[in-house]
Parts: sequence; structure tokens; C-alpha cells
Amino acid sequence: MSTISNDKYEAVIGLEVHAQLLTESKAFAGVSSEYGGAPNSQVTPLCLGHPGTLPVLNENLVRFTIKMGLATNCKIAEKSIFARKNYFYPDLPKGYQISQYETPICYDGYIKIELDDYEKTIGLTRIHMEEDAGKSIHDQDPYHTLVDLNRAGTPLIEIVSEPDLRTPQEAYEYLKKIRQIVQYLEICDGNMEEGSLRCDANVSIRLRGQKELGTRTELKNMNSFRNVERAITYEIERQIELLESGGQVVQQTLLWDPNKLETRQMRSKEEAHDYRYFPEPDLPPIIVSKEMLSEVEKELPELPDVRFNRFVNELGLNSDDAVILTENRLLADYFEEALSILDEPKALSNVILTEVLRVLNDQSITIKEFSVSAERLTELIVLKLEDKINSSAMQTIFNEMLKNGKSATDLAKELNLIQVSDSGFIEPIIDEIIESYPDEVARYREGKKALIGFFIGQVMKKSKGKANPKQVREIVAEKLES
Repeated sequence: MSTISNDKYEAVIGLEVHAQLLTESKAFAGVSSEYGGAPNSQVTPLCLGHPGTLPVLNENLVRFTIKMGLATNCKIAEKSIFARKNYFYPDLPKGYQISQYETPICYDGYIKIELDDYEKTIGLTRIHMEEDAGKSIHDQDPYHTLVDLNRAGTPLIEIVSEPDLRTPQEAYEYLKKIRQIVQYLEICDGNMEEGSLRCDANVSIRLRGQKELGTRTELKNMNSFRNVERAITYEIERQIELLESGGQVVQQTLLWDPNKLETRQMRSKEEAHDYRYFPEPDLPPIIVSKEMLSEVEKELPELPDVRFNRFVNELGLNSDDAVILTENRLLADYFEEALSILDEPKALSNVILTEVLRVLNDQSITIKEFSVSAERLTELIVLKLEDKINSSAMQTIFNEMLKNGKSATDLAKELNLIQVSDSGFIEPIIDEIIESYPDEVARYREGKKALIGFFIGQVMKKSKGKANPKQVREIVAEKLES
């Protein structure tokens, strides 16, 4: 494959992202939309496409979509309509999906992404509502394809970007930003592996400086952020190589193979669907009143970019730390809960970004499943800030807190880790050490001031780590100078 840094061509990339909404019931039927139920246990006659069944709109589908529109700077249509998207597939018993076509509820939005050395605004053409199809299962029976219709009718939004992306890295950052926003809004869990966030990419290349778009291909079956980046990289290189060898790019739909790290053809333009959209006759137009818009606006949380700026400008955190803390809303909430108890943003940030994240990564859990509450963690940090324990003791106590519900103070006492700041305990030890090392004392007084570290180390060893090192340093310096 040719190198991605080919200066002769530039890529033009647009992403279509489907987000499965966290409503309790389906888009148009009163049955659970929760993931993971036994096959075909969450269906109604409507989901099964029985004649005469009528859809009833789930209001939260509308509200969640408006939330996403407002969070991505979209205009919200006062009136929009549903449409039928017609095609035949075994996991689509009605023979059509209810979607939106000519009149999306959200349009003309944008989001900003940041890469290492630049920021970029990516336009959003539209965000519209639709229902999901069922799921065909090909690997459980050697002779038959099985169909699970639990997912049929699950509410989705489709977020369609303008063709503003130019590199696989931009596509990766854009997708991360979409996931971050839907998670902050709590309208989608953003899990690509389970299919609750799905992404198709339209990719074409053109000569740099050329205005006209090249022939595009559509990439499907990318089930992780890295696979989106890899698939787009592969496709750009494939198209460049094809043109450089005198060939032509053919409009087609391609599937990404994550094992072979290559694409394969799914269907060509001739086989592409003609969906024959027409207005959905069984659902009235969606009217978004000013009152409803105002209500939804009030429900919006502080969005990640705003929170990031506050953490940097008001709390004094550095940008790298603020990025990690605000990447996940629950982690940012945990940090803010701790901050409400202890107003020490940098100390809290340091412990959360080192110790807490280490545990989350090691155990593959979220902060929601983390066993140490924000309140217990702040108590541990207070012990360190007040010099009642040293860094080593803090680590020991933290590891013990993971195993039981005891407080940091109780564990520090139990494990005999409380530092002693009593000069009546510390001074005799210092006197003994100074008396034991007359040569080092003489060298210190001759100007080898770095030897103070040696004396402090000996005192800490003799006191079994209990002496307060700050106080030890002060007393040792005073005695050696006298």
C-alpha cells in the first residue's frame, strides 16, 4: 500500500453515526428496548410487522434527539415528519423502517474537534430519528440464518456530518467527541462493541486544490474507534494506489474485515438500495413548541467543552489533566463530588488520575463500579496534606481501602502508619544519629550540604518511617548548623 502522507491527493470523509437511545421502551411500541434479553423476548405484534398494528410515538425519542441537536449547535425544526424507508431484509418484518427523510428534526449544526496542533469545526448536515431493524445471526446454526427481533423498533438517532473531515485521525477525534456528547447527555451509552454506537464512513479522494468530489465508497462494519481509523486509512491508500496505477474508483459499499485489516465488497452501485421513501401515513407530524424546546434546554447538563474550560480556568488544572477528567462524565462527576468535600483540585486530580484510573484500567471497570467513594478518598488525601502520613503509607492505605469499607484514618491507625510530629519523640533519635556519624557531621559543616538527605534517611529508618520528614529536616538542619 502507498503511504497515507501522499501530498498529491487529499481525502474527503463524511461519517454517518447511529446512536441507540437509552429510552426504556421502543420508538413506537410499549416494550422494553434494553440490551441483552433472550432472543425475541422483547417484541410486540408491531415489532413483528403484523397487519393492522399502529405505531405510537415515544416522546423521549423526540426529547433525546432535540437534546443532541442543542448540544451540537443544530437548528431545531418546528415541524418535521416521519417517512418510511422501504427495503426487504429478513430482520425487517414490516418491509420498511420508520425514519425521517426530507425534514429532519435537527439540521445545520457543528462540533469542534481538537488534534495535536489545530482545532477544526465539523459541520453536521442533520440529526434525524429512526427505528432500528432486527438482527440476523449467522454463527449459531450451520445451515440457517437466525433472526432476533429484540432490536427491531429500538429508537436511534442518525448523525450525518458534512464531508469536512480530511484524515483518519480527524474522523477518530470526531467520533470520540460524538460519543462523549451522547454520554454526557445520558441518551446513549456509546458502546461500539455492543452496537449502541455504529459508524459508516463515506470516503473519496481528489487532487489537492480540486473542488469537485471524487467517486466515494461507503465503509461499514467498523466496531471500534481504532477500526474506524484503520478502515479509513486502508481505503484512502487503496484509492490512491488504484488511481496511480491508471484505474478508477468504483462507487460501492465495502465491509471492513478487522482480522485481515482490509476491506471487501458488499455491494456495488448497481445493487444499491432504492429506498423509495414516502411520508409515514400512521404518524402525525412532530411539532416542537417553544415550551418544549425551553424544557429540554433546561435539562441539558454542563457540556464537556464548557466543563474542560472551567477546570482549566477556574480550578487551575493543566490541559492534559482536564482532558482526561472531562472525557467521561461519571469520572468528572466523581472528581467534582470529591471537590465539594475538599477544595484541593490539584491534589484530588493527581490521586484520581494516577491511583483511581490505575485501578479502573487494571480491573476493567468504570468509576460507577469503583469501591472507594469520593468521601473516603478525600479523607485519605487530607491525611497526606496534613502530613499525618507519607506517600508510601498513602499508597498502602489506598490499596487496603479497595479491599474493605474502613476509613482511611482507621486503616492508618490499624497499620501503625500515622506519622509522629512530636519533637519529644523525634529529637532523641536525631541526637543519636548525629552522635553516630561524626565524620559525616564534619563534612556537612565543611559545606557538603547535600548530606542532609543522608541524616534524614537514617532518622526515618530508625523511626520506622513514623517521624514526620518535614519536621525531621527542620530539626536536623538546626542541630547541624549549631
